[in-house]
Amino acid sequence: MCLVSDFNFHIIEEYFSLFMEGTLLTIELSIGGIILGSLLGLAIAFGNMSRRWYLHLPTQGYIHLFRGTPLLLQILIVHFGVVAQVLGRTDAIVASVVALALNSAAYTAEIFRAGIQSIDKGQTEAALSLGMTRGQAMRHIILPQAIKRMIPAFGNEFIVLIKDSSLVAIITAPELMYWTRSAAAQYSRVWEPYLFAALVYLVLTYSLSKLLKFAERKM
Repeated sequence: MCLVSDFNFHIIEEYFSLFMEGTLLTIELSIGGIILGSLLGLAIAFGNMSRRWYLHLPTQGYIHLFRGTPLLLQILIVHFGVVAQVLGRTDAIVASVVALALNSAAYTAEIFRAGIQSIDKGQTEAALSLGMTRGQAMRHIILPQAIKRMIPAFGNEFIVLIKDSSLVAIITAPELMYWTRSAAAQYSRVWEPYLFAALVYLVLTYSLSKLLKFAERKM
């Protein structure tokens, strides 16, 4: 009761438009990260499954590197050490998308690998016996079945990415957590902005989980 009575709703009203802009950017960063990460992850998965050592070793090393180091550290390296060097200036939005995509690719690569390898090899052999190339068999036979099995894992990765996107506030990307910290600093109060941000993240992840369950049932 004490917390409720002391809750200052004026802070939420004052920053509400900025919170919504930050939430929109959070969604955009997460979508960009998961799309680019999935495309890169698919390529890494094929390389990791390859019998050619010059494809297998680098992609396996990539997976171990990005899964074995903190995302916060990756964000800082990409922001100050990669994007700043390539563009000649810092760009928090570009660095955020790149860092999230590179990190997500390491996890989606393993999701793709597990999904593809879960399909019986006899189906590939049957496709080859019908005159298909391995590429055609993968595209028309294996991947459509594997993707259905990968939906829950991809859903979990997307939910994790939405929450992890809060880390880009450290490089001043104006997403939800950035404005949450700004409100807390301006008013020297943490309950109001942080509880509101927690509610927004909960709504985002819950809505996404329901959407993915619907898609899983349909497929």
